[in-house]
Amino acid sequence: MRQMLILGGGTAGTIMANKLARALDENEWSVTVVDATEEHYYQPGFLFVPFGTYQIHDLKKPRRDFLTGRVRFVHCAIERIDPEKKSVMLQSGETLPYDYLIIATGTDIHPEQIEGMLDEEWGRSKFDFYTPKGAELLGQFFKSWQGGRLVVNIAEMPIKCPVAPLEFLFLADAYFTERGIRDKVDLHFVTPLSGAFTKATCNRVLGDFLVRKGITVTADFAIGRVDSAEKKIVSWDDIEVPYDVLVSVPTNMGDPAIERSGMGNELNFVPTDKHTLKAEQHEDIFVIGDATNLPSSKAGSVAHFQSEILFENILEHVEGRPSCAKYDGHANCFIESGFGKGMLIDFNYETEPLAGDFPIPGLGPFRLLKESRINHWGKMMFRWVYWNLLLRGVKMPIGPEMQMAGKRQVG
Repeated sequence: MRQMLILGGGTAGTIMANKLARALDENEWSVTVVDATEEHYYQPGFLFVPFGTYQIHDLKKPRRDFLTGRVRFVHCAIERIDPEKKSVMLQSGETLPYDYLIIATGTDIHPEQIEGMLDEEWGRSKFDFYTPKGAELLGQFFKSWQGGRLVVNIAEMPIKCPVAPLEFLFLADAYFTERGIRDKVDLHFVTPLSGAFTKATCNRVLGDFLVRKGITVTADFAIGRVDSAEKKIVSWDDIEVPYDVLVSVPTNMGDPAIERSGMGNELNFVPTDKHTLKAEQHEDIFVIGDATNLPSSKAGSVAHFQSEILFENILEHVEGRPSCAKYDGHANCFIESGFGKGMLIDFNYETEPLAGDFPIPGLGPFRLLKESRINHWGKMMFRWVYWNLLLRGVKMPIGPEMQMAGKRQVG
């Protein structure tokens, strides 16, 4: 029996397991998923927890519920990968052999990488919203908070869901307005980027939103340390930004098992061919989603589009043919702008976000780079699509390649 081994049972790993389990002959292939936790979270929902839209229990389900019966699930942490022996050692001591390996180990926040971040004030005046506990603690805090300076800081790029910090600020603007205390809240965005976002066109649009909503921006800020006693963040070149509440987007890093295996870069992301999704230095190993070092967004839509490409390439590889499918860096993302409205962006490696209609040219129903209520509801309805269609590996109507029909350059 040949072994298809998938490390990670998140979005990318689950989709790939279900697709491959249906396509590979069950008399010849075993499909196994390894993950250290039993729970699967709808991570885009974490953004809404601090503002009371969701509770954590609304976003959590058992991993096994979304893996087809043909897939073996191993609940254990990974110790290391041995590409020469084509095996993976688990922390339980068990060793799993593979014929093909898919690394889908994702990324997590590491606040310990920032001097002074993790102390007695973590969870009291310093928070994150990228984890279940962080989002929940921040939501509890906001219920009784009466105002002050709220600073959202990105430590360094890349991060999971690059627009989420901006969405957080837009939702905070609406939340405190609806509570009647917006005039008592000073919202401040502190970023290592030279502007609001990584893409120039989108940077202009989102930058205008920040100005309109009265959100102060400090750009080109490389955080060096946090001073909890004086409540300020300090850059490597000694620029200081004071805060009453700090919402941190700490350093994002890949799984520690990647480092132990000697397979990653300085942030434990695996060097990956940006088109074929094959690990650059290893045969019979593919990488998908947040675990890669690719210049694409670390977002759920990327995992979805990559899964379509990787599925084709693995089947070609298994049959001894060259990989023909090419991932173009396609990503799209709904952006909450507050007050029941949102935007949508669609882009790839080469093409900036453009204006237009999506997914049907001239019809939409979603509008690109334009605020609308239907865009907001598209984001909110996607939770159902995620649980019921996407994770199960169902063929989606939007293909993996970016389409140019119906799009136009913003002036």
